[in-house]
Amino acid sequence: MKLAKGFSQTIPSILVFIFYGTSLIFLTLALRRIHMSLAYAIWAGIGTALIALISYLYFNEPMSTIKLISLALIALGVIGLSYGDA
Repeated sequence: MKLAKGFSQTIPSILVFIFYGTSLIFLTLALRRIHMSLAYAIWAGIGTALIALISYLYFNEPMSTIKLISLALIALGVIGLSYGDA
């Protein structure tokens, strides 16, 4: 989305819609096998972690200790939701 620059760049803007559409398709497919709360938590958690990693590696944004701890807490939350049904 950052590369789309407010949807003024054609190729990045098209890719935003393609990637969002693809992620929603896979979320919908996941809902066939796992509970909605877990599927959405995984979808949001992976998305958050990937964006944080991409922003650090590609856009040279800082990765502080608090960001790493926060990402770990997101992962722990997803794990907690997956074992909450047991």
